Amino acid sequence: MTADAIPVLEREVGRAGELFASLEPAEWAGQSGCEGWQVRDVALHMATVFQQIADPSSVDAAATGDTEADANAMVAGRQEWSNEQIAAAYAKWSPKGVAALGALQDPAMADTVVPMSDLGTHPLHLLANAIVFDHYCHLRHDVGAAIDRAAELPRDDDTLRAALVWMLAGLPQMNAATLAAAPPQPIRLVFDEPTSSWTLAPAEHEWTVVEAVTDEAPVVYSTVHDFVSWGTQRGSWRDMVSGDVDAPGVAEVLDAINVI
Repeated sequence: MTADAIPVLEREVGRAGELFASLEPAEWAGQSGCEGWQVRDVALHMATVFQQIADPSSVDAAATGDTEADANAMVAGRQEWSNEQIAAAYAKWSPKGVAALGALQDPAMADTVVPMSDLGTHPLHLLANAIVFDHYCHLRHDVGAAIDRAAELPRDDDTLRAALVWMLAGLPQMNAATLAAAPPQPIRLVFDEPTSSWTLAPAEHEWTVVEAVTDEAPVVYSTVHDFVSWGTQRGSWRDMVSGDVDAPGVAEVLDAINVI
């Protein structure tokens, strides 16, 4: 269960709301770390995600099975919105979205496994972790590319843990095709800030990620904050990862990772 993601998300929502309320026109127009999106587009996406969670029938959203393409289409369809409308939409829909995600932590719903397009198949309670990850990444890495005070937002351990849970749960499913084409080389992913150790390895039908130590596997080291960047291919792992990166097959496996 990941009910502890809800208070983490509430804190992230508070930070996002305060940031959006403080932005000047030039900051809204800044180029974010998300290719092709200004800061206003990132904020619009974040507001729309909460609206889709809280009241799906209120959103005329595409459902192509390509999460990133659908997000781009939604943002493109609302380009006439003013900066003030975007901030107001986030303020309106974020608490409703968090409440809906909180309801999914109820035992009657939490372990219901559902397909989430190209994100994979997951229990409903994990969607809260997905939105924590989304906020952490968009605020610090995307908006943060244009606005220093976003990049410098706190990196709380519980927020990073919640984001990491989603990333590692989704990684094998989101990257099934690219991992299938990579060498069958297990690797240990050792994170600090906060600390944990995981083994990414090929299995009979797909790769798996388990929190375990595999002594014979090459080891790579990263902070979780950096993993949010290179694990989404916003940055290069070559600039952020240390360890046995020159061992056979390791580079190809790391290149195959792209978490949505």
